[in-house]
Amino acid sequence: MQTRQSAPVLTIDGPSGSGKGTISRLVAEHLGWRLLDSGALYRAVGYAAGMAGLDLSDAEAVTRCAETTKIQFRAVPHDAETRVIVNGHDATDELRTETAGAAASAIASIPTVRQALVALQLSFRKSPGLVADGRDMGTVIFPDAPYKVFLTASAAERAKRRYKQLKEKGLSVTLATLQSEIEARDARDASRAVAPLKPASDAVLVDTTGMGIEDVVAKVLAVVKP
Repeated sequence: MQTRQSAPVLTIDGPSGSGKGTISRLVAEHLGWRLLDSGALYRAVGYAAGMAGLDLSDAEAVTRCAETTKIQFRAVPHDAETRVIVNGHDATDELRTETAGAAASAIASIPTVRQALVALQLSFRKSPGLVADGRDMGTVIFPDAPYKVFLTASAAERAKRRYKQLKEKGLSVTLATLQSEIEARDARDASRAVAPLKPASDAVLVDTTGMGIEDVVAKVLAVVKP
């Protein structure tokens, strides 16, 4: 059972493509707090499972993978993206693909996989504070967090953002396919039996459709009272 910790936590939950990653990183930088990208943990395990040739529906095998996969976050000066090292390999770019996202969503529905990653996520809660980015940060992992935000945006807007992001990485994608994948993932994440995607009852909802990054950051920072 989780006990209240002294270090404050700001949870930023929301669906795929809502801007959680970018906003969380900028808010953490502004506050000088630690950052937890929980989605990257699930993507990393999904990636490791894929590299090992595991069947993602094999709960026992994927859980063992979650327990043994070595995951590190490495900040690089002058780089807007925190690097994610999986079993010694820099898998950052691979983890941002829709394939990795689908794998993460699939294994996130396995209770034993989620349990294997709980302790790792809780370990990020240290002084001076933590910005936790994910889907169940405010509802399951840090239910006692004093600050909670739920970011959202229309599926069309989120597809456009992801399209631009992946095109900049030189990946071949289509807008229609991305929107279809995002809508399917929304439905899957919201309907799963374990930790479904939903705002915490005490979270501040922020719809980022049509908003600039600076405006969203300002709204989120306003939630964190001095």
